[in-house]
Amino acid sequence: MEKVTASSDKEVYNLVQMEERRQLSQISLVASENYSSPAIRSFEGSIFADKNAEGYPGKRCVSGCEFADKLENLAIDRAKSAFGCEHANVQAMSATIANFAIMNELFQPLDGLMAMRLQDGGHLSHGAPFHASGQNFRWCYYGVSKADEQLDYDEVRSIALENRPAAIICGGSSYPRLIDYEKMHQIAREVDALLWVDLAHTAGLVAGRVIPSPLPHADIVTTSTHKTLRGPRGGGLILCKNSLAKQIDRAIFPGLQGAPKMDLIAARASLLAEVQTVQFREYAKDVLKNAKALERGLIYEGVTLVSGGTSSHLLLINLLSCGTNGSQIEKALLQAQVVTNKNPIPFDTLPPSKAGGLRIGSAAMTTRGFNEEQFFEVGGMIGKVVMSEGNHDRVEELRSFVEQNTQGLPLFNRKWVA
Repeated sequence: MEKVTASSDKEVYNLVQMEERRQLSQISLVASENYSSPAIRSFEGSIFADKNAEGYPGKRCVSGCEFADKLENLAIDRAKSAFGCEHANVQAMSATIANFAIMNELFQPLDGLMAMRLQDGGHLSHGAPFHASGQNFRWCYYGVSKADEQLDYDEVRSIALENRPAAIICGGSSYPRLIDYEKMHQIAREVDALLWVDLAHTAGLVAGRVIPSPLPHADIVTTSTHKTLRGPRGGGLILCKNSLAKQIDRAIFPGLQGAPKMDLIAARASLLAEVQTVQFREYAKDVLKNAKALERGLIYEGVTLVSGGTSSHLLLINLLSCGTNGSQIEKALLQAQVVTNKNPIPFDTLPPSKAGGLRIGSAAMTTRGFNEEQFFEVGGMIGKVVMSEGNHDRVEELRSFVEQNTQGLPLFNRKWVA
């Protein structure tokens, strides 16, 4: 394959170069961002990008798929091994597409579905009224307790018994605590519902064997392939029991998608080998340790954290308690070259455009090689920015830290390579 140079397309090439410099010079604490390995990057955009492989291995709509078949079967086998599942579909272009495909195939428009409220940490594609997933079905929602901002399983059970949904969906995009999948399974069985776990944020921690897996309890698991999995951004996985395999495959093709992107399946196959290495398990351990270090740094400076802290890779800062908002602090931190995102918090009183919280995570900078000491220090400095409502001197102190600690730092630390 030809190497891309400025002569290929100067305008696009320059933008790529500027984006690389931006990523190298900033600290990314966006909980949904990560950096994939050079091997995974090399398979994205490989020769497989030009192969039409509509259908499934052995049942393609076009010929010339002998190697595409082997590649997809390899990715499937690795997914089953990595997560301990009975069946895997590796074709979904994203976790959102995977979610939508399953809804369309398994449920009827008048069926009831139950999910975590978006404001309490749920996913956009779990029935948000303004999302495509929220346009059909009879949705009911559960959330967190005011007492500790964590799931109240007695309340979840009560809502399930009242509404009798066809499926209970669990998993969050800004819920910093672990979910008790066994309890959710018991509730689902009591109302004769499927248990569906969206693992998009914590799949890497499950694959790395540092938090409990939902697979013994869930009927269906969906996930993206980036975030804590540290794989290609373009990708979704569906893991399920054999009893649902035909329906799940039909949900993706021909139910919603056409031909899969085989170069992304190549990248996913490589990812699914990486997550089974000793190095990845060490990485997953460090992600958790570094999140706790961030937590300690923030709390030391007096910052209030939703649910009091974290049990995963992400933290949610409550900004209402100190008189500021997510938009203001996100902008202040960006001046210091720290990338975050404003985020609603439980019982928020501000509109999403301002948001009462800030979401941060440890996965991306752990990939770059940051250690516990650095995470504690950056947590403390962010705490000072928050508590001073974006004071210029505090922002400049943090900016200096970023410059000193990103100089020469790669996007992917070689110690994570097997």
